Amino acid sequence: MHIDLNSMTFPKLLKAQAARFGTKKTALRKKGLGIWQNCSWQQYFDNVRTLALGLHSLGFGTDDKLAIIGNNRPESLFAEIAAQAAGGVAVSLYHDSTPQEIAKALQQFDVTVAFVEDQEQADKLLDQLGCLPKLRRIIYVNSRGMRKYSNKLLASYDSIRELGTTCANQKPELFDNLIGAGKGDDTAIICLTSGATGVPKGAMLSFKNLISMSLAFDEADRKRTEDEFVSLLPLAWFGEQLMSVAAPLVVGYTINFPEKEETAMADLREIGPHIMLSPPKLWESIAASVRVRMMDSTPFKKFMFNTFMPIGERYADCVLAGTAPSFSLQIFRFIADLLLFRALRDRLGLSHVRSALTGGASLGSTVFRFFHAIGVNLKQLYGQTEISGITCMHRDGAVNGTTVGLPLAGTEIRVDEHGELLSKSAGLFKGYYGDEEATRQAFTSDGWLKSGDAGHIDANGHITITDRIGALLTLADGSRYSAQHIENNLRFSPYISEAIVFGGNTSPLVALIGITSHVVGKWAGDNKLSYMTFADLTSRPEVIDLIAGEVAKTNATLPSLASITRFAIIYKELDADEGELTRTGKLRREAVAAIYKELIDALHSGIGTVQINTSVDFSDGKSGHIQTTVCIRTI
Repeated sequence: MHIDLNSMTFPKLLKAQAARFGTKKTALRKKGLGIWQNCSWQQYFDNVRTLALGLHSLGFGTDDKLAIIGNNRPESLFAEIAAQAAGGVAVSLYHDSTPQEIAKALQQFDVTVAFVEDQEQADKLLDQLGCLPKLRRIIYVNSRGMRKYSNKLLASYDSIRELGTTCANQKPELFDNLIGAGKGDDTAIICLTSGATGVPKGAMLSFKNLISMSLAFDEADRKRTEDEFVSLLPLAWFGEQLMSVAAPLVVGYTINFPEKEETAMADLREIGPHIMLSPPKLWESIAASVRVRMMDSTPFKKFMFNTFMPIGERYADCVLAGTAPSFSLQIFRFIADLLLFRALRDRLGLSHVRSALTGGASLGSTVFRFFHAIGVNLKQLYGQTEISGITCMHRDGAVNGTTVGLPLAGTEIRVDEHGELLSKSAGLFKGYYGDEEATRQAFTSDGWLKSGDAGHIDANGHITITDRIGALLTLADGSRYSAQHIENNLRFSPYISEAIVFGGNTSPLVALIGITSHVVGKWAGDNKLSYMTFADLTSRPEVIDLIAGEVAKTNATLPSLASITRFAIIYKELDADEGELTRTGKLRREAVAAIYKELIDALHSGIGTVQINTSVDFSDGKSGHIQTTVCIRTI
């Protein structure tokens, strides 16, 4: 298919793919009540056309904003492309956002129509109507629980479709006229930045940005029309926009939507996707889950894992170093794959994965090594929402766990005098919505996009990301070291879900440790340790000993000056609702440093215990009180 970037839009691409595949190929697949339900490319197009005309009938038009709030489902994609077809702009919000966060986003982006999944999401908006004067309509998909609602802003998805059907019968040429007016430079979506270093901003991305990035991405990592992809992450994350909306419209592969979050991994195994893109948190979670299962496995399975895993790791070391494995290692690796790794990949739902991708944050080399050891072709990509997601990535046969690969075609990367990575490509965004000053600060005076990341380019053109510029540690000898590298190695432990390192200069390095509650809780049960609350579990001496052992293992892999000298276990789980994490699970380092200042000061001062007496807010709106003693351990 020839694509003219100056005129091509998502609605036009959808129309072309519907003409190409019709009803013969599945575009979207959704699991409901245990049954996978298919939606062909023609049905995809028909649903978008009907909804777009329904929105047009409501007065939704040029430059109007439609917010999509809810779990991923086919209707989310229909709404996004329908809004674009009607001349408007789509913005996806995280389904677990609080009412206040959603109201703030709708104000920030001048949203006039909200497209919500169900009663829960509708209630969030109805609670905030007083501060949403521009909101003209709330369209809900699932009508369960909505029968007695009478607010005039509410409208069911089916009622909007009926409007669209009536409009189509009266004006059969209207839809083609609407999408024909679209241009490549039109804003397609407003995509939230991660907010790891501040308040999330809205990056305006055009069709040309998104389609050019999809083409360059496909050139670097070929996708096929018969490929299957499982949509696991919120559409508010740019990586999901790329993989579930833009790339399939260009290539024509199938998107699968799990029934619910709790069944996502089981649904993943049923589909057996060929391509995956997930943030490091998911890959770290999968790797940790394998090690947890081994703890509770039979002696025979433990023997198999402990025998063959070192063989896989030696093979992975060769692959990641770019050296050829010896013939004997290849033979042993084949046997290990036959007897262990093949079944393990199937158990994880990764048996058909041809290209496994991670992006959004740094993934530790130990996790990289693990997946290559079991035969999963995991590759790192790197980029920013502001440049349509990707600037560089690993290519097949050239994967190195310490780099993020080569630039994509059409992307330029350089390192400035401060060591910051700068980039340029056709994917460069149009700016932050409503924030000209932030837009200006995002670029250098000569038009290069700032990343905020320190890095370097090696002799082969591969890019290595050291850390966020502000997070680099200065060790006692004056050398610079990545806090991220230490934290990634700590998180490889199945018992540790989060680690935050502080210190440097004349201060020894210390760490706040977040435990993986279900894993440590199971370990406590196996060892007959009683506890009442999460805070109680973290204060048990046996648990502190367990984590001390994991920290010591990490220290053994680090330079002596980069070793952790003292640590404390955080008395609660880090939570996005309290501003400690972003909605994609990335750490908000400055927020954590402020919230746990008392603990961090104690780590540096040499105090052995800290009395905690504080209140916490839970995701269900309730609040609680924590009163505990945090013990600080010296390694």
